[in-house]
Amino acid sequence: ARDDNALWFALTGAGLLAADVLLSIPSSIVGTMLGARLGFGAGFTASFAGMMLGQMAAYFVSRRLLRPTSDALPTAPTLAVVVLSRPVPVLAEAVAMAAGAARLGWTQFLLACAAGNAVYAGALALNGARLLPGEPIGLGLLLPLLLPVAGWLIWRAMRRTSN
Repeated sequence: ARDDNALWFALTGAGLLAADVLLSIPSSIVGTMLGARLGFGAGFTASFAGMMLGQMAAYFVSRRLLRPTSDALPTAPTLAVVVLSRPVPVLAEAVAMAAGAARLGWTQFLLACAAGNAVYAGALALNGARLLPGEPIGLGLLLPLLLPVAGWLIWRAMRRTSN
């Protein structure tokens, strides 16, 4: 994490995670690679910063450009949905946009978003940091791919119980 390219690696990874709001970028792989290349602390920081930037951008753009209607967005997403949607591909970005369009309070959104991103970025960076050069990389990359599946199953179960 201290070589000449570490900062560029961190900035590129954070940028990719921020761009995930527009492009389908596998955040689980990017976050894991940041942890593997930079270590836990720097990998977590870069992952967390990138995820936060992307979701904050989605919130502000949708708050500015989208107007809630009674048909499209009857209520703002709950804070639990904002937190738990983070590991689920596409859903996290859609929830951030829905939160902005539905005028969910900025502080509430920011805290819920930060909580979900911290847990997810921590899990990815820790997994990546634990990858050792002599060990098979396959398992290290498979584990973060299971996080979105787990997040989706939890979200689906919560949705069923709320209906």
